[in-house]
Amino acid sequence: MAATADEKSKDLALGSPIDEKEASSLDDKLYDRESDDGLIEGSEGVTQHDLDTLRHVSDKLPMAAWLVVFVELSERWSYYGTTNIYNNYIRAPLPKFSRNGQVIIDRANGIAGALGKGQQKSFAIRTFNSFFVYVTPFLGGILADTVWGRYNTIMIFSVVCLLGHVILVASASPTSLQHPDTALGILVLAITVMGIGAGSIKANVSPMIAEQYTGKLRKVTLPSGEVVVVSPSVTIQSIYLWFYAAINVGACGAISASFLARDHGYWIAFLIPTILFMLVPFILLLGKNKYVKTAPRGSILLETLRVIRMALGPRWSLNPVQTYRGIKAPDFWDPAKPSSYEAGKIPSKITWDDEFVGEVGRTCNACAVFLFFPFYWLCYSQIDGNLGTVAAGMRLNGTPNDLIQNLNPVSIIVMIPIFDYLIYPYLRRKGINFSPIKRIYAGFIVAGFAMAYAAILQHYVYKTSPCHDNQPSACETADGLPNPSNLNVWIVSGPYILVGMSEIFASITSLEYAFTKAPTRMKSVVMAFSQLQVALSSALNFALTAVNVENKFTWLFGSFGVTAWIIGTIFFFTFRDLDRREIELNAIGKGPRDGFKGEE
Repeated sequence: MAATADEKSKDLALGSPIDEKEASSLDDKLYDRESDDGLIEGSEGVTQHDLDTLRHVSDKLPMAAWLVVFVELSERWSYYGTTNIYNNYIRAPLPKFSRNGQVIIDRANGIAGALGKGQQKSFAIRTFNSFFVYVTPFLGGILADTVWGRYNTIMIFSVVCLLGHVILVASASPTSLQHPDTALGILVLAITVMGIGAGSIKANVSPMIAEQYTGKLRKVTLPSGEVVVVSPSVTIQSIYLWFYAAINVGACGAISASFLARDHGYWIAFLIPTILFMLVPFILLLGKNKYVKTAPRGSILLETLRVIRMALGPRWSLNPVQTYRGIKAPDFWDPAKPSSYEAGKIPSKITWDDEFVGEVGRTCNACAVFLFFPFYWLCYSQIDGNLGTVAAGMRLNGTPNDLIQNLNPVSIIVMIPIFDYLIYPYLRRKGINFSPIKRIYAGFIVAGFAMAYAAILQHYVYKTSPCHDNQPSACETADGLPNPSNLNVWIVSGPYILVGMSEIFASITSLEYAFTKAPTRMKSVVMAFSQLQVALSSALNFALTAVNVENKFTWLFGSFGVTAWIIGTIFFFTFRDLDRREIELNAIGKGPRDGFKGEE
């Protein structure tokens, strides 16, 4: 028996009042048909008039969703708790008298280190790590969508990731560090194994958490007497805000890693995240019977590629202008549609229906949005290591230089409730449609300001360091003690906080966009495609290795900032029409599909 309105009102959580112009964008399309009794089909007691006039709020998440959140928190803790200290681990040599990387003399201003391979090699290895961990989501996405399903894929690759962590701890043992080249080889092996595991998990956790919510559009009465509509679209937006908060709570694990490396050595610093990650398989088993599990549904990716190839074939030309016009033609997808052929003459390789072709077409158009993200991630990549090197050239006063980068996740954790409860609801009440395209554009602009701040700061570090632009991070006195710029290290917090704000606009929205614009059968693959942009950014960054040196940081940061502003503006004018098509795009793949198997 259905719960009463009063009972349902007790289940409301993460509620955000929104303006009906935006809140019903998904719901209008998903529930645009009325049944004979005047109710919107698929809803629980909601009419079109209710949808248009009542305030929309988000729903409560089931326990299974919070278990998925904890899986992501643990995985991200283990990831950032190791990668955030890679820069010093690779770049700096063992401190004086140290065998495991800990600082023994002048701990207040000393820098933990181990392999002594320098800034460029550190940058190259860290960039490879970022590239690899964001390429492998395709492996996890394909296996989940076609063979194992999301739950089994996450379980299998969590074991793979755990093995990589064990190898990483071995690379940092005091015995291993006596042979830096060998330790570096073991580190690269660990990065590779962990990348396969973490990347394959990453493609599946984000869609899996949203799938745990199965609520319908419904009308409830709050204790205040106000009648509201519980909206799936608003719930999905809140899900990804809080999911991203969990990611950044996990990222704060790097706070302890910085102190552990400085005070106790790197093998201890890597061991703690490894122990934490051991919880992941147990958490997955704990909720095994509670999760909503999406079954594998065959070779969707191969079918998609065949559809694209059939549609593109007749349009292909050596003349790029002609090819572009053919792709933009309104009948571009017709050659792949069964309805375009006479009965009995449909090519045997067509194993799909017109609806699937429509899904592929709309998904390709929506996913084009992600192609601009590599330039955004170029800005983000600077907080991963280069800004840590900037901090190493400033007066630390007892603060590990790689600790400052944890201001990024901390600022995100603080700002997400402010945006979810105050800023976004206020904009909606005022009728301001802060759509996904506008939010992403804002992310580019704020990221550009972060890089401009970093460029100006680096200029002053050069100016005040006794070594000027000759590696301020490695500047020493005649006695071999640190000799930093007199600027306080906390001044570098600005770019980390600004990048955190930009992530709320751009990165969180990209997760939401990938989930809502993907057909049900392709969510992991589409999510992997959105994350591939980080790998493309890493590849682009890798090509810039020659200028990723400390004496060129001012120009590097400044050029990334200007690039973010220019590319962001091009992005906005290219895709602003998608704001008007938001209803249509959110409805991709929501209709019935032949061969849909439902839950496992």
